[in-house]
Amino acid sequence: MESIFRYFLLCSLLVITCSYAAQTSFRPKALILPVTKDASTLQYVARINQRTPLVPVALTVDLGGQFMWENCYTNYISTTYRPARCGSAQCSLAKSTSCSTDCPGRPAPGCNNNTCGLLPDNTVTRTATSGDLGSDVVTMQSTDGKNPGRVVSVPRFLFVCGSALDGLANGVMGMAGLGRTKISLPYQFSSAFSFPKIFAICLSASTNSPGVVFFGPGPYKFLLNADASTNLQYTPLLKNPVSTASAFTQGDASTEYFIGVKSIQVNEKDVPVNKTLLKINNQGFGGTKISTVNPYTVLHSSIYKAVIKAFSDSLSEVPRVATVAPFGLCFNSTFIGSTRLGAGVPSINLVLQNKDVVWRIFGANSMVQVSQDGLCLGVVDGGVDVMTSIVLGGYQIENNLLQFDLARSRLGFSSLLFGRQTTCGNFNFTLNA
Repeated sequence: MESIFRYFLLCSLLVITCSYAAQTSFRPKALILPVTKDASTLQYVARINQRTPLVPVALTVDLGGQFMWENCYTNYISTTYRPARCGSAQCSLAKSTSCSTDCPGRPAPGCNNNTCGLLPDNTVTRTATSGDLGSDVVTMQSTDGKNPGRVVSVPRFLFVCGSALDGLANGVMGMAGLGRTKISLPYQFSSAFSFPKIFAICLSASTNSPGVVFFGPGPYKFLLNADASTNLQYTPLLKNPVSTASAFTQGDASTEYFIGVKSIQVNEKDVPVNKTLLKINNQGFGGTKISTVNPYTVLHSSIYKAVIKAFSDSLSEVPRVATVAPFGLCFNSTFIGSTRLGAGVPSINLVLQNKDVVWRIFGANSMVQVSQDGLCLGVVDGGVDVMTSIVLGGYQIENNLLQFDLARSRLGFSSLLFGRQTTCGNFNFTLNA
């Protein structure tokens, strides 16, 4: 009987070992993460499988966020959670400058002594708290760029415990940061699987058909076999030398993604704006960044007024209707035609490093239907005290593929995918037969 038991034990160990070897020998070329637009908050929400046993954790996607943070103070149960001890390589990687030494009561996720701390930032409400750094298992779906493939795991994925959940979508437990730090999602995944430090986002305008974040290089193929990674235009990613987070350590640079807008055009004509506002100054003010937590583009008040006037003048023959907050310019949509690129209105052009590199914002990304016959320009007046002069919000980047090449510090952008007869909601998340 004992020999039979040993035989089965040996077989079990062999199965486990072989299974583990099979998992670790497979190295994905890229990963995918479905992202769904929340109808009430307009936030973009991803579900990441984490912990042991695995639990799907809903997180608001924050393009410029420093790291993944979530509420681990209630109902966090996992046998694989590990606190990051002060002075460890993990704390050094995260650039932590604090150490928790006064946690009361029994040790638990988010409450361990001798654990390094960071400042998880709710960028929706601009609220930061303190939180402990820790690690746990995270699993992700691999991809060949066209379909999902095998599930892979990162056993010691770093994240931070946070509690500032106010303002986040219903059921969301934190935020998934994709910003320029060594513990953001793109950096950790590329390090874990040794693929290039490249990721791409493609946000869907639909609340039913998810968009996708790709971690790794292309191809990024959507239905009708459209590879959105081809024919991209490229512009440098700029660094703001001053942090734009709610709370930060003196000397920290911003982890958000900035681009260099040289001028703005409406109907192919330059909009008169103060060019000084388009540059990032030594105090970190000015410039243009891309955001997934701002639902619409936010402009410095003087830029907003200039764009509104130029756009209004270009559609002077179209009757106005009453404005609907937060917008300041609305038209009677029955007088505006439709095209395959959305409402038939002049494009808003962001001229980048030279006149040949232009990000064109067409009607589908500029006009918001607010009523049966009300169509508003989807930009918001940020006032005169904004730190960043132009914040390109979620609505303006929906159905555009944006590829962030962190090694080359450049942004590739596709323009509106409607022109290729596809959308960001057309990635095939169904496994091949």
